Amino acid sequence: MAEPAALEAFCAFFNKLDNTCTEKLYEVYTENIIFSDPLHHIEGREALERYFSTMYENVEQCSFTYRTRQLQGQQAFVTWTMSFVHPKLASGRRIEVEGCSSLTFADDGRVSQHHDYFDAGAMLYEHLPLMGSVIRWLKKRLA
Repeated sequence: MAEPAALEAFCAFFNKLDNTCTEKLYEVYTENIIFSDPLHHIEGREALERYFSTMYENVEQCSFTYRTRQLQGQQAFVTWTMSFVHPKLASGRRIEVEGCSSLTFADDGRVSQHHDYFDAGAMLYEHLPLMGSVIRWLKKRLA
């Protein structure tokens, strides 16, 4: 059974994660972590470190506001708002994205499976110069 402290440590880790501390993923993830989000499926901590390192390379600021945290046995569910600034998106303005994470903890308190759910359009595509206006138009048209 995972401890609430393990979930809190996981959340705290992400609020200090940037391209200089991705090598500390061993603190929260098992060696054979399976990570997925709407854009990627990654297996193994080394591959995840490369992914985060690349992703955070140009991010100027990133933080999470956590709302709901639920833990039952080895499973956890966390809802969050990610706030980030990337110079190539939204003309460098702050972007906020709502999402949630489904986590499975190993017996040692580290995460062995991590699946993020969020709107990739709200995070990325809507903020690209040409594609953004098309995506926003489509969303309004389908609403």
